[in-house]
Amino acid sequence: MIWTVYLSGEIHTDWREQIAAGAAAAGLPVEFTSPVTDHDASDAAGDVLGKPESNFWRDHQSSKVNAIRTKTLLEQCDLAVIRFGDKYKQWNAAFDAGFCAAMGTPYITLHAEDIVHPLKEVDAAAMAWAQTPEQVVELLKYVTG
Repeated sequence: MIWTVYLSGEIHTDWREQIAAGAAAAGLPVEFTSPVTDHDASDAAGDVLGKPESNFWRDHQSSKVNAIRTKTLLEQCDLAVIRFGDKYKQWNAAFDAGFCAAMGTPYITLHAEDIVHPLKEVDAAAMAWAQTPEQVVELLKYVTG
């Protein structure tokens, strides 16, 4: 079986590349999917439909276009990794975690210890909490082995 792992959340560090490189080095039977990680492109996803005058409606329109990809890939994945970084609050990642929980899709949270308290409900529904990309790779080795 080839596992499909959706990598959700923070887009300002190379955590996705670290996990992909570790999985490739270990020869794991996984393929990775993710949201659009180019911040500007994500913000402009709906602009092709006409750029609204209000930033609220631009964000609303683009979030719906982005949701086509996110919803589809989350529904198709076997496992999700939900990353919460420290630079910005990833409300979208929390939403993805809730979507996974509602669908019964297992997910792993990936974040530092200093945000355990604000993520207690998200972590409570997770199958595991990792603090490093290396720990995620080790979990993938176990579950795909």
